[in-house]
Amino acid sequence: MGTEYLENGQKKLSGGMLWLVAVLLSIGNFVAVLDMTITNVAVPTIAGSLGITTSQGTWIITSYAVAEAISVPLTGWLAMRFGSVRVFTFAMLAFGLTSLFCGLSTSFEMLLLGRILQGLSGGPMMPLAQTLLMRIFPREKVGAAMGLWAMTTVTAPVAGPILGGWLCDNFHWSYAFLINVPIALICAPIIFNLIKRYEMPLVKKSVDFIGLGLLILWVGALQIMLDEGKQHDWFASDEIRILFVVAIVGFFAFLIWEMTEPHPIVDLKVFRHPGYTSSVTTLVIAFGAFFGINVLNPLWLQGYMGYTSTWSGMATAWSGVLAVVMSPLVGIHGKRFDPRLLVFVGVCWLGFIAIVRSFGATNMTYWNVSIPILFLGLGMPLFFVPLSTLALSSVNPEERESAAGLMAFLRTLAGAIATSVVTTVWDDSIKRNYAEMASSVDPTGEVAAASHSQLETALNYSQHLMPEAVMIATNQTFFALGLITLFAACTVWLSPKPKGGMGGEMPSGH
Repeated sequence: MGTEYLENGQKKLSGGMLWLVAVLLSIGNFVAVLDMTITNVAVPTIAGSLGITTSQGTWIITSYAVAEAISVPLTGWLAMRFGSVRVFTFAMLAFGLTSLFCGLSTSFEMLLLGRILQGLSGGPMMPLAQTLLMRIFPREKVGAAMGLWAMTTVTAPVAGPILGGWLCDNFHWSYAFLINVPIALICAPIIFNLIKRYEMPLVKKSVDFIGLGLLILWVGALQIMLDEGKQHDWFASDEIRILFVVAIVGFFAFLIWEMTEPHPIVDLKVFRHPGYTSSVTTLVIAFGAFFGINVLNPLWLQGYMGYTSTWSGMATAWSGVLAVVMSPLVGIHGKRFDPRLLVFVGVCWLGFIAIVRSFGATNMTYWNVSIPILFLGLGMPLFFVPLSTLALSSVNPEERESAAGLMAFLRTLAGAIATSVVTTVWDDSIKRNYAEMASSVDPTGEVAAASHSQLETALNYSQHLMPEAVMIATNQTFFALGLITLFAACTVWLSPKPKGGMGGEMPSGH
């Protein structure tokens, strides 16, 4: 077989080089997703080291999330203006340097600036890793490459808290950032040299400053509202009400402006494709419920089941085991099936496991907790791999970066909203359940008026009700998330049937 060439005269990558690039791109995606969660368990340690409160320390998480949420939807514009390969490699280099900046920080302000810069550089890496894989791989191998990408996407959020906790306990919190430095600085130039031949012609677009400003306004207001709402009792606080109004008004102003702007900073016109719109709808609902499950597990285990951060991480990490096994299998063999069927089965499986989890008890052992989480991993690749492929095969090739950026943005937004909603609903359910159960101890108030010994007995009994109230609330929340997930599975059938199985009709660089 002769050497194959691209339209620009450059040689196509051989099989071995293709998979080397796939691994390097997936590593870039992994570290970007990893840093969304790696500091979650490190906040108390960082706060103590820098002499700030834990509440202030949460801005280490929030600042990264806000910056990333702003930069992700800009991916399409950046890729058209400067080139996908250049943007990815520059973002990866910047991610390494800003990680170094974070690791060397000696003050809260310095670390906060570093996290903002880190989020801005990490945002485009996630969607571009996906679209570059689709560009350089031939159609028959795209599924396998997407399986590798999905494997890093689903395992990184699980690995983050475990790795962050281990580094803080055994070394120093700065290593949670410094581990990114050699990875980024070594991988970025190798990736650029290997795939610069696949760079697409640039489109010189003017900068939509108004659209960019509106995006920063409403995304920043929404993210801060979601992060701060719970501790301010939500809409009982003037600050939260103001943020809500700013987010809503800013969103609609952004929507109107971008739909009428000739050169928008975010191309919303990709939603004209029914397959893309319905796939993204499924993604937002299913990922929100899935993320809610992942948020609830450690809160329940550490807050009420007596687990340490390490043991909580070890219990929840089991979800990545079967996901790692299944991802390449789905990528390789999934093209034989209608991707809508694969998504439906995968999302239904996630919902089924959530409902199984809703029958928990306070005397559950480690394995009672971990085994359902282990089997949760079977459904994750069936959800992520074909749904991503289905969505991106529905748009035109030149729209793929914009479509992937919007998908990543909406996935991040769904996770942020799910975190706030699930934790609020769970806390409210605990209080309601406890109040109902405690009232049965002294429904008429007679005990409160009785002797001290009787009152002490009643109070002791009430204290034993808290674990039961928590368990019931946890079960109720898991059950609700299971039903939402099952509903999301049904929405995938709104997508038109793609041609050619999971691979769709995806032109690549071949």
